[in-house]
Amino acid sequence: MANPALNKYFGNGGSTATLDASAGSVPVQSAIVPDDRMTMGGTAGATGLLLVILIATAAWGWSISSPTGALPMWSIFVLIGAFVLAIITIFNPKMAVVTGPIYTAAQGLFIGSMSKAYEAAWGGIVMTAVLATISVFIVMLVLFVTRTITVTNKLRSVIIGATLGIALFYFASFLFALFGVQIPFVWEGGIGGILFSVFVVGIAALNLLLDFDLIERGVAMDSPKYMNWYGAFSLMITIIWLYIEILRLLGKTRS
Repeated sequence: MANPALNKYFGNGGSTATLDASAGSVPVQSAIVPDDRMTMGGTAGATGLLLVILIATAAWGWSISSPTGALPMWSIFVLIGAFVLAIITIFNPKMAVVTGPIYTAAQGLFIGSMSKAYEAAWGGIVMTAVLATISVFIVMLVLFVTRTITVTNKLRSVIIGATLGIALFYFASFLFALFGVQIPFVWEGGIGGILFSVFVVGIAALNLLLDFDLIERGVAMDSPKYMNWYGAFSLMITIIWLYIEILRLLGKTRS
């Protein structure tokens, strides 16, 4: 659920000297021809296509899930497959044009099934979560474009640290659950659980700022054209995570 995808290539400090080992540590500006580079338009187009895939597969996942709201077993395997694809893409960004759509489709199936389960428990919650996710995305984009919030190295380090901490906590919770141990308060609908979800939603929203900043720097560095898809893939990781956490938060408040 963390989003380290672009950090691997653009780092914390925003250096524009090199891209990666495949570029032979040659200055990017001289290694990439003008028609074969990352652009804002290209990244936006790839993101739009992934969003279409996400919506279509989420609708499919919804339609084939149980009307009683029980989460089907296949959704767990789909989620695991999506995680594996994400790891592969992070370490081989040139594959993003192929793995990005497959990853998005797998996540779409999962969140479609998950959304139906939540909707069965609390009618109207899915539309509220969708609208909230869109609203948060727009707000964070405006804050970034207007430079109301500037992504500094210190802010970047804090967000990345908090994100990795959340990922570690989720992983530990999963391991405990395998042995039948549930962490109290955090996953429940009480004050503690709600405050935890508010914190996680806030960190997920801040990750959007990192995505915008890193994509902007990638364009400024004349990164290779395949990075359009890698940037879009990175955004999808955060958007999907944000939606899931908002859905969980709304579920806790309604319970």
